[in-house]
This record gives sequence, C-alpha cells and structure tokens, in this order.
Amino acid sequence: MSEQNRQIVQSAYAAFGRGDIPGVLATLDPNIEWEAVTGADPAVVPTAGVRRGVDAVGGFFKTLGDTMVFEQFEPREFIAEGEQVACIGYYKARVKKTGGMMATSWIMVFTLRNGRIVRFREWSDSAQINRAFGAAV
Repeated sequence: MSEQNRQIVQSAYAAFGRGDIPGVLATLDPNIEWEAVTGADPAVVPTAGVRRGVDAVGGFFKTLGDTMVFEQFEPREFIAEGEQVACIGYYKARVKKTGGMMATSWIMVFTLRNGRIVRFREWSDSAQINRAFGAAV
C-alpha cells in the first residue's frame, strides 16, 4: 500500500509540474481536506488556510497561478508509511502583486485512502511567505 500511495502522490506532483491541474484534482477524494501554507496569514497570503472539497482545491490552484510565479519547484524525497506519504522539497517563487521573493524548503504530507488523497498539509517558512506577500512580520 505504501508504494502505491507514493506513486499516486508522485503522479500528482508530475501533473502539477506539467501544469495539468485537472490531473492533480483527479488524484483527490471528493471530500479532500487541503491545508496549505500552515502558519501563513490568510488575510495576506491568499493560498493559506484550509479548503474542503475538490472544487475548493481547484480554486486554490487558480489562486496560486493568479498570485505566484514559480522559478523552482522541486519535490526531492518521498517517505511512505501506510496511508501517509511525506514529501520534502524546495520552491522558489515570486509574488506577482508585490514582486516579493520566497525561497524555502517545505514538507507536504498526504493521507490516502482507497487510492485517493483525502488530506493534504504543507509546512514551509511561513514568515518568509508572509513577507513576500507584503505582510510586516
């Protein structure tokens, strides 16, 4: 099961890398709980916070594309155990509105059931991300 779950998560990252957001959304359970940029201020960082359901996650990816340009996005290590897959990686991005840059390592953790991602959580340098979006921290 762990290897199958790892492959599902890797396929979601591959779809994201191709700009295939419908391909990412196809890996999600209809009742997905998606928690991006834990610790970032949702009043400043529009991609921060919890979303529920595939449509809401689709909105997350639209907001992501509308607000940021990635210069690098690198999933580097995958660790799978049972229903959990953790990915350690790095991204460097520019905020379109402010021109602010962020470069941070991150950890993204996925929970899978029945071949679908049911939960996503992301941890990164939220203070740096807040600053890039223009927050005084």
